[in-house]
Amino acid sequence: MTINEKLATVQTKFKSKKSRFNSFGKYYFRSAEDILEATKPFLLELGVSVTIHEQLIEAQPFPIICSTATLSDGKNSIRATALVGVDLNQKGMQVPQQFGSASSYGKKYALGNLFLIDDTQDSDASNNHGKAPKAKTKSTITSKKDPAYDKAVQYIAAGGKLAAIKQKYNLSAEVEGALNTLK
Repeated sequence: MTINEKLATVQTKFKSKKSRFNSFGKYYFRSAEDILEATKPFLLELGVSVTIHEQLIEAQPFPIICSTATLSDGKNSIRATALVGVDLNQKGMQVPQQFGSASSYGKKYALGNLFLIDDTQDSDASNNHGKAPKAKTKSTITSKKDPAYDKAVQYIAAGGKLAAIKQKYNLSAEVEGALNTLK
């Protein structure tokens, strides 16, 4: 079996659930450790090893780490990389924690690139960090005394359609009946 076939086997059979929970962002995710754990059954079966190498490739204006995940059968290897910047201004973290966080992130994405882990539903792709967009709610016109009722009457008198008003407002039965008579 070629190294490409071995990698394809891992890529197609790989399973790793998002078992970790971020309580701040309220989402589940998988870590580099979860990915590595899920690859272990393939190592002996396919006669391969997985390694990760990290290198600081830039220091200014901020540190950038290149993480390289490698699948090797001892003769041939296939690599995938990920570049991650280190946020030295991240509040609440010491410098070693900032580098550790960037390192974990880089490892996870290098492994994801190597094993074709589809993270389109991952938190990093969809997380709004607790700032969910607010659903637009329609106002309700409940009586003929509501100022919005007068605007609706003027709109219909100018040739507007009741259907357009109903898209923007919820109407009480009384208001809808009254506006229906204006057509």
